[in-house]
Amino acid sequence: MITIRIKNLRLRTYIGFNEEEQRKRQDVVINVRFSYKADDAAESDDVRYAVNYRTITKRIIERVENGRFLLLERLAAEVLDLVMEQPEIHFAEVEVDKPHALRFSDSVSAMVSAERAVS
Repeated sequence: MITIRIKNLRLRTYIGFNEEEQRKRQDVVINVRFSYKADDAAESDDVRYAVNYRTITKRIIERVENGRFLLLERLAAEVLDLVMEQPEIHFAEVEVDKPHALRFSDSVSAMVSAERAVS
């Protein structure tokens, strides 16, 4: 197994349920970690055998920036669903931070994960 990390993807979206939050986009920071069996990719150095993290990132950007979310939990779950659409991925974890969501705190985050049986 190999683990790929997409670190600190900084996006803007509508997140929150109060009136002000629904009127203006806010920053979110997304971290994704996923694992897949990469023996063929590592041995051959051939992109055909690798999971394309650029494609995954583009889909995350599109969904987040074009979406509206009341809860961090929902945003994190939707990002996880996008990652797990790749059948080669056996495990994924997503953390979504909402900077400055609370006074005296750097951020509030939601983390979700999913796992498939390895065959």
